[in-house]
Amino acid sequence: MPQPRILIVKLSSLGDILHVLPTVQAMHDQLGARVDWAVQPEYEALVRCFACVDRVVAVPRHGRLRAARATLRELRRSEYDLVVDLQGLFKSACVSRAARAPRRIGPSYAREGSWLAYSERAGRMDRTRHAVEQAMDVLDHLGLQRPAFPAGEIRHPAVALPPARRRIALAPVSRWPTKNWPAAHFGVLAQRLAREPGTRLIVLGGAADHAVGEAIAGRAPGRIDNLCGRLSIPELFGALKPCDLLIANDTGPVHAAAALGRPCLVLFGPTRPEWTGPYGRGHRVLTRNLPCQPCLSRRCRRGDHACLAGLSPDEVEAAARGLLGLAG
Repeated sequence: MPQPRILIVKLSSLGDILHVLPTVQAMHDQLGARVDWAVQPEYEALVRCFACVDRVVAVPRHGRLRAARATLRELRRSEYDLVVDLQGLFKSACVSRAARAPRRIGPSYAREGSWLAYSERAGRMDRTRHAVEQAMDVLDHLGLQRPAFPAGEIRHPAVALPPARRRIALAPVSRWPTKNWPAAHFGVLAQRLAREPGTRLIVLGGAADHAVGEAIAGRAPGRIDNLCGRLSIPELFGALKPCDLLIANDTGPVHAAAALGRPCLVLFGPTRPEWTGPYGRGHRVLTRNLPCQPCLSRRCRRGDHACLAGLSPDEVEAAARGLLGLAG
């Protein structure tokens, strides 16, 4: 039997791509398939880290019509046995439709009219489950087994970090201001944890987060390293791998750490941890469970950001110490 060829369409973003990796890994392993993956250019390096992917197809973002047409023509030249759209949006459906395949499967959570491009849809929408579980509806649809411990093999470079007996990573900034625990609270927490003998902290984020990282690192010079803007996505995995704990907002590095099996302590405000919290065992979520949660909004309608500002450094420190096995 010839090796089946599958095109996966999942264009963005870091956390969402990692959520579907266990599904793609299971299809690769159980079908013995060759897997191509269509993704936006800024996440191309991420998908190249996945051992189950043979080829990455970069799909330009908005406003690059000429480049997008070239990519779609490239897809038309390839013949696939199956296209699986795990994004379920209008743009991803256009990419799925452009590929040549007898079967095009869309996810159960498809919206924006994307289902019109599919020949099949993987079950009925049920958004009460974690995003990882929702993606695996495709496995049910194909008659494949859901893995007992959903995971994907990730290849990444090692990152040289100063020696330490205990490593803690912080990811203090997300793309939504409403998802951010106050930076001053992160600073207090980092200063306290850095006092533990043999402990060293790293601050993770993009170049735009550098100033926040510097302010946190300044709370314990020589014990906290600001890596904001200094790591590529593959290097992010390398920095997280030796860490004993990641403390973060609801942001992409959480899912990178969870994919590596590293424990996470995640502070949730406007979003739903049951949908996008760290997947797997050994993690903990802190949230205040206010009546306005989850608002799923980039702007706090109350104006006081109480869902996260109300989580004290004392509460977060106690939870971190519990996960690290440190005395309170």
